[in-house]
Amino acid sequence: MKDLRDLVGIKYPIIQGGMANIATHELASAVSNAGGLGIIGAGGWDVEKVRFEIHKTKELTDKPFGVNIMLMSPHAEAISDMVIEEGIKVITTGAGNPGIYMDKWKAAGITVIPVVPSVALAKRLERVGADAVIVEGTEAGGHIGEITTFTLVPQVADAVGIPVIAAGGVADHRGLDAAYALGARGVQIGTCLLASSECPVHLNYKNKVVKAKDTDTVVTGRGTGAPVRVIKNKMSRQYLEMAKNGNVSLEEIEKLTLGSLSKAVFDGDMSMGSIMAGQSAGLVKEIKPVADILSHIFEPSLVAKGVF
Repeated sequence: MKDLRDLVGIKYPIIQGGMANIATHELASAVSNAGGLGIIGAGGWDVEKVRFEIHKTKELTDKPFGVNIMLMSPHAEAISDMVIEEGIKVITTGAGNPGIYMDKWKAAGITVIPVVPSVALAKRLERVGADAVIVEGTEAGGHIGEITTFTLVPQVADAVGIPVIAAGGVADHRGLDAAYALGARGVQIGTCLLASSECPVHLNYKNKVVKAKDTDTVVTGRGTGAPVRVIKNKMSRQYLEMAKNGNVSLEEIEKLTLGSLSKAVFDGDMSMGSIMAGQSAGLVKEIKPVADILSHIFEPSLVAKGVF
C-alpha cells in the first residue's frame, strides 16, 4: 500500500487540514515548501476567491498542493470544475460524499482524498475511486464526528485497501508514530499549525492555542447534529447554556454563532469568536515556523527511521 509521500510526491507524510478562513495561500504554500502537502480550504468562498488563492499559492511554491472542497457549499459544483481548469492535482473533501464529482476528477488525473468519519463512508468512497481517505476522529478541531481517532483509524484500515490518513490529535512525532502503528500511511494536522508564524489567524488566536490546557476544548452543536470543537470561552458557554434551555429556539442558538469564526480569525475576539481547535492544543507550547513544526513531527519519529 502506498505511503502518502509516494501518493502525492511530498517529503513528509503530512497533510495540512483545509481549515475554512485559515487555510489560505500563506499557510498552504508554507506547508508545501516545508515538505508537506499544503491545502487551500475553499470553505464557503466563491469560485473566483478560490481561484485567486490557487494563483497566489502557485506564485509562492512549485511544490505539490491541493484544494479542500466543502461539499455543502453552494459553490461546490463551480469549484469542482474550476480546479480542473487550474490543473490542481490533489483534492480533499469534507461535509459530504464527493461521488458525483469523482468521474470528472479522475478523468483529469486528480488524486482525490475525502475526509471520512466512519467505516461505511470510507468503503463507499473506495468503491467510487477515492485514492485514499482522511479518517478524522473527534479529537480534531472544528466540525467533527463522534468516534475517536485511536479507534476509528484501525477499523477503517482493516476495511479498505487504499491508504488511510489519520486526523485528529496529531501534533508531534508520537502522534505520527501512533497513527502508523494503527495502520495509517500519513497524517493530517491542523491545530498545531494554528500556532505557526505563517498562519494568517490573529495573534490572539495563536496565543489562545499556545496557552490551552488538556481540558480547554469543548464541543458545541451536538444537539443540532453539527458538532464543533472549540476552545472554551464566553460564546461557547452561552451556546451550551442556551442549548440546555428547552425554551430557546434553534434559530436563536445558531444566531449566536453567526460570523463567530471570522470574529476569532480576523478580529482576534477571544470572547465571542469561535476558536476552533482540537484537543492536541495542549501539546502546542510556542509559535514556530511551519518548517520547524513539520520537521519536529517527522525527524524524531519511528516513521523517519523506517520502523513503519
